[in-house]
Amino acid sequence: MLKNRSCGVLLHITSLPSAFGIGDLGPEAYKFADFMLESGLTYWQILPLNPVEGDSGYSPYSGLSAFAGNPMLISPELLMDEGYLEVQDLEHKYNFSESQVEFEKVIQLKKQFLDKAFINFSKNATPRQSGLFKKFCHEQAYWLEDFADYMAIKNFFGSQAWYDWPTDLRDRDKKSLKKFRKELKKEIYKEKFLQFVFFQQWETLKLYCKDRSILFFGDLPFYVGQDSADVWSHTEIFKLDDDKSPKAVAGVPPDYFSETGQLWGMPVFDWKKLKKRNYDWWVDRIDHNLNMFDLIRLDHFRAFSDYWEVPAGEKTAINGSWKKGPGKRFFKKLNKKYPELPIIAEDLGDIDQPVYDLMEQFQLPGMKVLLFAFGEGMAQNAYVPHHHVPNSVVYTGTHDNNTCLGWYSEAAPEEQKNFSKYINRTVNEKNAASHMVRLAMSSVGKLCVIPMQDFLGLGKEAIMNVPSTAQGNWLWRMKPQQADGKQARKIKELLTLYDRHRPNVDPVKMP
Repeated sequence: MLKNRSCGVLLHITSLPSAFGIGDLGPEAYKFADFMLESGLTYWQILPLNPVEGDSGYSPYSGLSAFAGNPMLISPELLMDEGYLEVQDLEHKYNFSESQVEFEKVIQLKKQFLDKAFINFSKNATPRQSGLFKKFCHEQAYWLEDFADYMAIKNFFGSQAWYDWPTDLRDRDKKSLKKFRKELKKEIYKEKFLQFVFFQQWETLKLYCKDRSILFFGDLPFYVGQDSADVWSHTEIFKLDDDKSPKAVAGVPPDYFSETGQLWGMPVFDWKKLKKRNYDWWVDRIDHNLNMFDLIRLDHFRAFSDYWEVPAGEKTAINGSWKKGPGKRFFKKLNKKYPELPIIAEDLGDIDQPVYDLMEQFQLPGMKVLLFAFGEGMAQNAYVPHHHVPNSVVYTGTHDNNTCLGWYSEAAPEEQKNFSKYINRTVNEKNAASHMVRLAMSSVGKLCVIPMQDFLGLGKEAIMNVPSTAQGNWLWRMKPQQADGKQARKIKELLTLYDRHRPNVDPVKMP
């Protein structure tokens, strides 16, 4: 699937500059696409775009839906361009940090914008806007109806989780749902409008990028949160008891990094039932993501082979057990629809041979992360470049790692020494990031992805996420003008040197 040498950048939408406290789908996203065009970068990798909430630390990997978009990423400027807001509506008194997302303040402000936009749409929608909205609702009904119901009822009960709702609503009693749909008609309509606007803005940005031969690289979490529209509306495909509580939850077993493993807590799938249904929900999910993105990364890929299941109520992941995942049956079904699966397997961590066999059978590229390469036993390490293979994606680090500079500053002396010996250069904090970027670029791996923080040479202050911590993550933002012409020229020189620069593109002018 990875036919040509190319390079991408990892930068989540929330990390873009913006006057409204969080990166969004507005002007700065288009500026970044122009920066990518100038740099010669091909892939823009982002994190999941699903709705998030404070109870899960605003993690994009614990979304309220596997299908819906995050309304906080809607651009107020584009709402104005579409006629949903006036210029004066964008004035606000909030003072936002340029370097971090302040989620609580952002939500307060964006809610004001979105409420006003919805009122204006309800009163003054043009025939074109009404027609596009109806078309969207019809085409996306397979997930949108349940999601809109879920959000409207959840908000009615003060953001309460669905499994704590009155039993009739928790269990989706038809009469009770019908009654609430009638009472919350306006609120349900609003949730559909917000999704309509999100996907309208997303598709416009995607088209702009496509016209410049820039491709989007999305990320798909394996599990979904217990408090999500998906579990509420599809309880039958999860291992739940009669009270809709999980019988078992997800995690990973004890390993070198944790004596007790990791207890993630999400409900696990009932793969036997999904198999009987031809994996319908999962196929819909893959279809939806491949409509949004040109390439997707399947997070926690090993769970498709086998996964760690922990009985509900356990305090740690120690007493879990391995259970069979859907394996090759699932990918054979996908392969019929997508002969060349545009999928990257996240194969980091403790991976066994059946996982590699599954990847090999379907020619799925894996990941090589250079920050894992320079410890003890470096010569035999699978992440060190002389063990890379062409059908792989090479990273300096991912959203779950330190930056290159942060890593080098905190690395053990042996790792620092190994890195210097490997590249035969004197490495220090000033040049650690640039050396690591060059090493990734030089790999035989067909696709190389560099976090924007490493292109910029930033330190640990720019870490996106520290795994197993609940707060203080997903905050980093790029400051205005950091992605400038000088930076673009530096990147283009490297891409040309290592044969990762795509041909010059004459962009199609947008109407």
